Amino acid sequence: MTIKAGVIGWPVAHSLSPVLHGYWLKQYGIDGSYEKIPAAPEEFAATIARLQREGFSGVNCTVPHKEAAFALADSNDDIARSAGATNLLVFRHGAIAGRNTDAYGLMASLKEAIGPLGGKAVVLLGAGGAARGALVALRQLGAGCIYLMARNPERATILAFEASTPSAEGSVTEVRSLDTFPRIAGRAALVVNATSAGMGGNPPLDLDLSALPREAAVCDIVYHPLETQLLKDAKARGLKTIDGLGMLMHQAVPSFEAFFGARPEVTPGLRAALVEALGAR
Repeated sequence: MTIKAGVIGWPVAHSLSPVLHGYWLKQYGIDGSYEKIPAAPEEFAATIARLQREGFSGVNCTVPHKEAAFALADSNDDIARSAGATNLLVFRHGAIAGRNTDAYGLMASLKEAIGPLGGKAVVLLGAGGAARGALVALRQLGAGCIYLMARNPERATILAFEASTPSAEGSVTEVRSLDTFPRIAGRAALVVNATSAGMGGNPPLDLDLSALPREAAVCDIVYHPLETQLLKDAKARGLKTIDGLGMLMHQAVPSFEAFFGARPEVTPGLRAALVEALGAR
């Protein structure tokens, strides 16, 4: 019997997840399907209930559903509880188990690119579900001070407060307004964009990167386009850049295992397939 899974979002047309999971399904010879499921915020709960009735194994949740998924799940794993956001819902025996694999995906991608942070300062842009997962990942990588900047300072303050858990030991989160970036940038070893700015038709981030140290790195979790304006600006300054494909690939590993029962590997061949799919759009 075909195992069914998918990704739910609004919008969701841009998602590369079907290409990614489809690559692994073919590689491992699994009888499965993975589809895009569009659902407006007000339709989220009803859509999840429908997918359960239709026998889906589970779904990944993307913007703007990660916090709604957390609230809907019957249980959430430790990372999801720390982040207050869930990007993986697994359906088993009538119950919904929530997990956060975004934090794992970003942590694995950053560790692969730059290694542990060792107490260095980081600027994190955003205060939504993706930023929640990123905050957990940065703490796990050993960030010292995390400067949290968002267009909505009130939401960022709530996120910083909710993230003040024992797991944050050794890491301090400070909320700063976006206009303070030029003054903070000189202290940062890493800048992470966890907003949708620069994705698809969204306006890019307007950031002056000139104050960043030469050895700093810039990571954008956006992968469509693969090279956002933020990464172009960083590359022009000779800074190390980390695109969103690494996080996408690594976060999908535990999702695929939960859906289809096999733990896949992130390989150059997978990245090449995703880059090709992006180029065809």
